[in-house]
Amino acid sequence: MLDAVVDLLTGSTCVACGRPGRLLCVDCHARLPTRAQARWPSPAPPGLALPVSAAEYDGVVRDLIVGHKERRLFALRRPLGELLASAVRELVSPELPVVLVPAPSRPTMVRRRGHDATYSLVAEAARLLRREEYDALPHRLLALRGGVVDQGGLDAAGRAANLAGSMSCPSRRLARLAAHRPAAQVVVCDDVLTTGATVHEAQRALASVGVRIVGIASVAATRRRLGSTALGESSG
Repeated sequence: MLDAVVDLLTGSTCVACGRPGRLLCVDCHARLPTRAQARWPSPAPPGLALPVSAAEYDGVVRDLIVGHKERRLFALRRPLGELLASAVRELVSPELPVVLVPAPSRPTMVRRRGHDATYSLVAEAARLLRREEYDALPHRLLALRGGVVDQGGLDAAGRAANLAGSMSCPSRRLARLAAHRPAAQVVVCDDVLTTGATVHEAQRALASVGVRIVGIASVAATRRRLGSTALGESSG
């Protein structure tokens, strides 16, 4: 009945199965992964922190990410935030503050899409974690320099070269972290983990100013990886 009302008011359909009503119907929502796991890119950038993803970048999860990012289907923020939060939970302790640092988006892409999709998901994940009594906050610690091109079509080496030295942590943002969350567990977050070049550059930029991250959380990882591993195991 609720789906029928939503369809009547909005004309929307489930992005996964096409059922009239909510953008993600109850049945498709129930089939989303509930437990995140380590998913390493192949080859992994040297020294990459533990990467945890909620799902593979395929099927329903891919449809959700593309719908939210490119089609501005903002109602999908909640289920995607749930997936990202599940990845964060595997990396942090609930006893200590948590700071979620989004991988910075290119300003031109933010303007084209009309929203910062990655930050939106990170903010939603933090909100959901706070409901579970985690002391979690999103924080745009990183800035992206000009000259970075679209990663689409680049191989692993090309992505790494494109992003090398591209991120920094402005002193005012670092000071804010030190003032409000000095003992926080810092997690770098992204929507999709592909080669690991983006999050590896984020890790480098934070390490250069003395910020150690506890891991990398993403909604999904592409199949370009060695395979899922138990948390805490090496990718080989």
